[in-house]
Amino acid sequence: MNDSNYDAAIRACQDCALACDRCAAACLAEDDVDRMARCIRFDLDCAAICRLTAAFMARDSAFAAETCLLCARICEACGEECASHPAAHCQACAQACVACAGICASMMGGQSA
Repeated sequence: MNDSNYDAAIRACQDCALACDRCAAACLAEDDVDRMARCIRFDLDCAAICRLTAAFMARDSAFAAETCLLCARICEACGEECASHPAAHCQACAQACVACAGICASMMGGQSA
């Protein structure tokens, strides 16, 4: 992985984790929470992997590249799920997920997640 990209990737992961936290909390306040269950689950998984990936990059872990690849895959899936809901919090989360997935994929030399 390219060390010069760590700061931007760490920020993207942190921003995505926060967007996912906000989305999950807002989804829990929706009238039809059952309809949002999949979105909430994806948000929780995405926030967790984003935080782990940021930590791995921050300490230059030997597993940072592998974690970044998994993070990109999960961000893509979460972004797709969130984009399918019209709520503003879901749309904001989808944008953060797409941005994070792109940066993590670029950290892998452009490999697709």
